[in-house]
Amino acid sequence: MKRTVPLKTRTRARLRQPPRVAEPREGGADLIGSVADWLMDQALGEPELPDLFGGCCARLRAAGVPLARAYIGARILHPLFSAVSYVWRPETGVKIEETPHHAGGGGFERSPHYQLIKDNVPLVRRRLAGPDAMVDFPLLEELRDQGMTDYFGFVVSFVEGWVFGSPASGMAGSWATDRPSGFNDGDIQALMRIQRRLSVACKMRIKDMIARNVVTTYLGRNAGLRVLNGSIKRGDGETIRAAIWYSDLRNSTGLAERLDPAGYLAALNGYFECAAGPVLARGGEVLLLIGDAVLGIFPCEPTQRALRNACAAAYEAAGYAEAKLAALNRARAAKGEPEIDFGVALHVGELMFGNIGVPERLQFTVVGPAANEVARVQALTKVLGRRVLVSRDFADILPVAWESQGMHELAGLAGAREVLAAPADEFGGKRSRR
Repeated sequence: MKRTVPLKTRTRARLRQPPRVAEPREGGADLIGSVADWLMDQALGEPELPDLFGGCCARLRAAGVPLARAYIGARILHPLFSAVSYVWRPETGVKIEETPHHAGGGGFERSPHYQLIKDNVPLVRRRLAGPDAMVDFPLLEELRDQGMTDYFGFVVSFVEGWVFGSPASGMAGSWATDRPSGFNDGDIQALMRIQRRLSVACKMRIKDMIARNVVTTYLGRNAGLRVLNGSIKRGDGETIRAAIWYSDLRNSTGLAERLDPAGYLAALNGYFECAAGPVLARGGEVLLLIGDAVLGIFPCEPTQRALRNACAAAYEAAGYAEAKLAALNRARAAKGEPEIDFGVALHVGELMFGNIGVPERLQFTVVGPAANEVARVQALTKVLGRRVLVSRDFADILPVAWESQGMHELAGLAGAREVLAAPADEFGGKRSRR
């Protein structure tokens, strides 16, 4: 977990405006009780975590607790980020900070929360102004310089014992005020009452977030959300219309023989960045990474306009892949590493999108003749020496200056099919037949 992330770590930050909350009324204890009840209602629902946290903070302030800043953070399971944190201020709402894996944990290890976990202590209170001030962490110095006068931090374990670094094992939080006299005893009592309930509600949302991260990372966003929404038994699925992408790495066996395992893994990941990354960047979904092949789809409604847009997105992804490959090979050549190459096939058709496999082990993917055809067309990129080939069905939908490559028999499919190449001036012309 990381308290704050410099710009150089490429932390993504987003702001959410605070919800409108009624002005404070008489009866602070009753208002705090209403905040507690609201949190329990939220725990039973499915609010987004920033909205849950921002709503809690705004309601506490409306109930008379002089909050000027609040924070919660937790380790998560995500391919890009190791932790997520939320900082609330009344003037800006909630700011979301996601800490990349490569950012390290140096900042967190100098924070009050790290000391709480290390010492197995749940709470810490620090006056930041006046004769009783104790500013013994860098974070507290920053808060004092921002005008904060009092700080109250806490950690909550979601499992038996806090396991630092383990996703969803607990959360850290803090409250700060800029009131000259700091928090009073009633404020601290209210915060302690609320933070346990906040932690319960946050635990549910954090676990839900991790579940979504895992299924969308390994299944793709659309397939993953379908599974979470109930499509989990064999046979669940539907027929969809989509532009289809299939790419395959060239000379993978030769690369594996020339490179050590780490070098080959780096080359393979570089290829996936070039071949799968553009599919995602243009709004498609990567369904399978089959060894060194990529199967992606651009689903759409069965209208001519929607089909044209899906095919255009797939075609743009192919152009983006070409540019990324050129940049990757320049970098590899500068390091004396062998270049990589791949072929891409584009097709359009109907697919069965759903669960296949055995009841205990399923895969959410696409099947059908169209999926077979795009793979067979891709195999021709090696024979014809063109990086990007498309089917006649695809070419008829997207008007481009396609270059016919003639009629070809495709294994497993009846009848010869016309195959076309992307214009040579757009996609580098002929490639070596590797």
